[in-house]
Amino acid sequence: MKLSIKSLWSKSGKVDKAFALFLFLYLISLAAWPGTGFEGIVAFVSFCLGAWIALRLLRIGLRKLTWRLRNRLIVAYLFIAVLPILLILLLVGLGGYMLAGQAAAYVVRSELDRRLILLQAVAEDLKASRETMQRIVETQGQRFPGLILWTAQNGTSRKWPPEADVNLPAGLPVKASGVAERNGRYYAWADDIAGDQQTLVVMPLSRRFLSGLAPGLGDFYFLQRDFSGPSDAGTVVAPGAASRQKVRITEGSTKVGAQGNGDFRLLPAGGDAPQAAIPPPVNRFDVDVRWGSLIPAVEWEHPNKTDSALLAVHTRLSTILATILRPGGDELQGGVLTVFYVVAVAFLIVAIAGLAIGISMSRSITGAVHSLYQGTQRVMHGEFSQLIQVSGRDQLAELSTSFNSMTQNLERLLAVAKEKERMQAEIEIARGVQDQLYPKAPPVFEGLRVLGMCDPARMVSGDYYDYQLVDGKLALALGDVAGKGISAALLMATIQAAMRMELRASSEAPASSLDNTMNGLRFSTARMVSELNQQLYATTSPEKYATFFFAIYDEATGLLTYTNAGHLQPVLFRDGVATQLEVNGTVVGAFPFSKYEESKLELRSGDLLVCYTDGITEPENEYGEMFGEERLIELVAKNSDRDEAQIIQSVMERVREWTGVPELSDDMTVLLARKR
Repeated sequence: MKLSIKSLWSKSGKVDKAFALFLFLYLISLAAWPGTGFEGIVAFVSFCLGAWIALRLLRIGLRKLTWRLRNRLIVAYLFIAVLPILLILLLVGLGGYMLAGQAAAYVVRSELDRRLILLQAVAEDLKASRETMQRIVETQGQRFPGLILWTAQNGTSRKWPPEADVNLPAGLPVKASGVAERNGRYYAWADDIAGDQQTLVVMPLSRRFLSGLAPGLGDFYFLQRDFSGPSDAGTVVAPGAASRQKVRITEGSTKVGAQGNGDFRLLPAGGDAPQAAIPPPVNRFDVDVRWGSLIPAVEWEHPNKTDSALLAVHTRLSTILATILRPGGDELQGGVLTVFYVVAVAFLIVAIAGLAIGISMSRSITGAVHSLYQGTQRVMHGEFSQLIQVSGRDQLAELSTSFNSMTQNLERLLAVAKEKERMQAEIEIARGVQDQLYPKAPPVFEGLRVLGMCDPARMVSGDYYDYQLVDGKLALALGDVAGKGISAALLMATIQAAMRMELRASSEAPASSLDNTMNGLRFSTARMVSELNQQLYATTSPEKYATFFFAIYDEATGLLTYTNAGHLQPVLFRDGVATQLEVNGTVVGAFPFSKYEESKLELRSGDLLVCYTDGITEPENEYGEMFGEERLIELVAKNSDRDEAQIIQSVMERVREWTGVPELSDDMTVLLARKR
């Protein structure tokens, strides 16, 4: 247990730890200093920290809950469709409830106002004789139950019925009517004055009478506040009465607030019992409607004080609708309710159809996404053969089809990648072999210093350079095979092997043998290039050929004998002047009976011979302009006094700067020979 608590504490954040500490401090303060300010401050801080943690946990829970697309769609559907519908239904319900209560109150108040007008007419017709009062009570008693009449003239007052407790308070408006509160009950009154005669008509507004103003609509009655204590349960006290008379009631009350030194309850005025039964509900949605309306009322003992009487309404929705939409003699009103029901049923059908369509679309979306998720999981584990199921012709179906195509392409690409990896390994081996074919180090030759360097455009190169000592002579070779890559590298290796075999054969042949000499020389560059041409033509395809420059330098005579078979013209730098060597024939390997000649050149001390391939002069810049021989000659002339390796390095760097791209378009090869 200690280890788990310690682990939980170490994993908790700063807010969690602060909440735990303040909660512990709150428990201590609750036991040691209850009811103090310190305990309240600690409780407030603990509540704030706990609320922050609760919000964070709620956010984490919602994030985990909505991780799945199905749950996220459900939440989105709830917020987009269900919640607005619920709010609209709530608004409609509240609006209907309020409208029903207000309509019922309006009906009763309208009828009450009409009765007050009629009561004013009764006050005007009232005469001073006793027989007239009795006759009026008898004729108006059914319309105004409990009617009380009072008249005064020349200091003499009369009333009917004789035992009625009624008087005319001072300050009551004349020639007026209204509602008054007296001894916990509410009355309708009207008075009139003509000369020295004043009349007053009073009628109690009982619960039976108010409910009868709108028969069958519901129960209507005035409410009053009761400030009685618990011992006075079941009684009300009439506010404003001379004596605090308690009246027994038969209906329960509701505790609604507090005033003064105790709670008060709203009770039916005068303790009237319910007199109108509420119709039974038509269905489970036919709820009771309880509403109220404020009616101005004066205090009988103090007519100059006006208060508001609360008229309580207890009815039912179906009763209000039946009253408002009662057909009667209007046929159109009878059809309004039918139209409303038809529209409501249509709305319900549309809502159910929308729900079904939404569920169907959500299932299709989540099903497709789930299949895609499973497919991606299989792809992550290297399974490309299993395809996901495609259904429908929508965008999700296109997405599933594209995913299947992607997995198939990935499987093919993996096969291609494996094949490329194998080829890369073989190219690495080929490059290692080709590196062995190039000369390891320049030969030690007293009269001439030579150095060659090749920078392949790819892993292997189609350019060829070589130098070799044979019988005290130095043979130089430079070639450029058409194309790049493995095929060019293989042809380059063939040329290298053929030339070395030819040099060995020529060095071992006797000088008197005419088969191995040309112009009386064993080492004839023209003869060797011609034989190389025939061999390449016989052993390679017609599109394979190479440009080739071959020279032999004789230290004894200082002569350089060379044959240029279609190669770029080498440049001789002597005393600051650049001279291009001539071409003696076409490329090798293209035609079987090509003829080649040879030229001789006497080298002097300080001469620099520069041989190069088209990878030096033909690269283009971003404007399509080639590097060219002129820039090469100018660059070598500026650096001619430098070491051979530095000259070659500066040339290759300048060409790379000229192109401005990291990858070479062709192999770059340079061969230098300097006379000591």
